[in-house]
Amino acid sequence: MELKDKLVSSFLAFENTVDVDTAVHDIRSQAIKTFEEKGFPTKKEEAWKYTSLNTVLKHDYSIFPKEENAIEFKDIKRYFLYDLDTYKIVFIDGQYSSHLSETTHDKIDVCLMSSALTHEKYKPIIDTYFNKITPQDGLSSLNTAFSREGAYIYIPKNTIADKPIQIIHFATGKESAQMLQPRNLIVVGENSNVQIIERHQSLSKNPVLTNSVSEIFADKSAFVDYYKIQNDDQSASLIDSTYIEQHAKSVASVHTFAFGGNITRNNLNFYQKGEGIDSILNGVTIIEGKQHVDHNTLVHHTEPNCESHQDYKGIFDERATGVFNGKIIVNKEAQKTNAFQSNNNILLSDKATINSKPQLEIFADDVKCSHGCTIGQLDDNALFYMKSRGIGEKEARALLMYAFANNVLSSVKIPQLKSRINKLIAKKLGVDIGFDL
Repeated sequence: MELKDKLVSSFLAFENTVDVDTAVHDIRSQAIKTFEEKGFPTKKEEAWKYTSLNTVLKHDYSIFPKEENAIEFKDIKRYFLYDLDTYKIVFIDGQYSSHLSETTHDKIDVCLMSSALTHEKYKPIIDTYFNKITPQDGLSSLNTAFSREGAYIYIPKNTIADKPIQIIHFATGKESAQMLQPRNLIVVGENSNVQIIERHQSLSKNPVLTNSVSEIFADKSAFVDYYKIQNDDQSASLIDSTYIEQHAKSVASVHTFAFGGNITRNNLNFYQKGEGIDSILNGVTIIEGKQHVDHNTLVHHTEPNCESHQDYKGIFDERATGVFNGKIIVNKEAQKTNAFQSNNNILLSDKATINSKPQLEIFADDVKCSHGCTIGQLDDNALFYMKSRGIGEKEARALLMYAFANNVLSSVKIPQLKSRINKLIAKKLGVDIGFDL
């Protein structure tokens, strides 16, 4: 049985295991119909022209975990920011792990999507925000149909989250192949502030396919600082779709660090719904072997006096493939827009590939919009100069690549996370730099 047919036939069994109100049931039922109609994306679709899921979809994935699997903190400590006090929402094979998590309902809600979907106290938020900005494409609809567990974060008006929040999904590999579909809902009230770190991590060599969807709402003057760490095993594939709606004078920043995995697809869409908004999209990709990372971004400017800044850097070695498909849309009413988009790449091998397509669709006449793309290799003259000063070639190449990624790293606002990312980059490059950027 093909995966699509297996998922459709499993839907009724899934619905019988969950308890939700009629509205959510109707949303799920419509979503599975949409998935049945549209299915998985193919390379015939322009947005998926350079990314094929055929090899990923051939496995016989387990849709529901057969048993609850426990893991010890000492075995996974390295995947946490353990030197930073944070709230933690941890899932193991799609199920909540209470002994690894630290949630709260003190002034803010950091808890479970399953609770929000079933308890009456959360119904006003669910009715207002759940599935409101997620598009009706095949993959997002599939996630909506099977949405049960994930992170539910609500920051009320005029509230600053007292510490960052970590969302971590582990796959133990107890199944021969497993599919996970986490769903996150994050609502940040007017004049409020939150920092979030998200990670998906496989703990075995068995195939894992994660189809994740996050909806984020930033109210007036809210600040959302979001970090995605993607450094998974080469048997794990991730489709990460994040949809962000911003209101007047809000700032939303998303950093994506893509260092590993089999196929990684990031769909990152920003919808601006007011004036004075700033949307920030930064990313660093360092991959090798036959790894594949695809960044698909959209920023939609609908009202005047807003900004967006995109800066994606990529380093590709061996047979690795990168994709950047970034789009900026500026409506006719969105005068005085300042939109910047940049995608710069280094190919370390003749067999590495980057497909880059920056796009601007501008219908306003009083704007400052720019986009650019570069693809090249390390500067031989710079390498020669550094080697002439006694720096080994390997270290010189690493230093140049560090400098290449530095402006993205400099905007990370959590010092402990910045240090961790620096160490991950050094490990990817195979050197010990000996200083933090």
